[in-house]
Amino acid sequence: MHHIYKRGDERTKETLLLLHGTGGDENDLLPLADMIDPMANVLSVRGNVDENGMNRFFRRLSEGVFDEEDLIFRTKELYDFIDEASVKYGFDRSHVVAVGYSNGANIAASLLYHYERPLRAAALHHPMVPRSGIDLPDMSGLPVFIGAGENDPICPPEQTEKLNKDLTKQGAAVELFWEQQGHQLSRGEVDRATLWYKSEVSGVDPS
Repeated sequence: MHHIYKRGDERTKETLLLLHGTGGDENDLLPLADMIDPMANVLSVRGNVDENGMNRFFRRLSEGVFDEEDLIFRTKELYDFIDEASVKYGFDRSHVVAVGYSNGANIAASLLYHYERPLRAAALHHPMVPRSGIDLPDMSGLPVFIGAGENDPICPPEQTEKLNKDLTKQGAAVELFWEQQGHQLSRGEVDRATLWYKSEVSGVDPS
């Protein structure tokens, strides 16, 4: 998979896995990494699916309707890629923190739905429920941040609430943050995710 890897400070264990939204690429979320944890390693990945010239991590049948067969395949593709990258670059596989927006948040959520402890934590910005009606793995104590828009036209609030319910039921420690910026990733949302990361992931006192 096309990607960028940046080695961080040797004193940190965390690797930020950056997953862009539809039409983005591996450069899009690099500024977020600098805001959230400038000392962390960074693995920023480009989705392998081309939808009318737009990069995505998996196919969809229509707006909000996922191609489940492709989603399963692409989720494994990303899971395997993280494993391979951890060997190639020498980062701690057990300390990978996903930071995803929209389609990237959906593939990150899909990792959580399909694999046992694939991530150390996940910041999901405007995600949807990746799949319904399947048995989910144990997520006891897994830190998850969900940033959502109460007026999001692409990801309606009921999707956010369902995702929150699914993750919480499996034991994840979910922080849900609502904004009024539609599907846009706002500075306020990123700031709140940064505070969550410092408190729940890196162990730094956010005050």
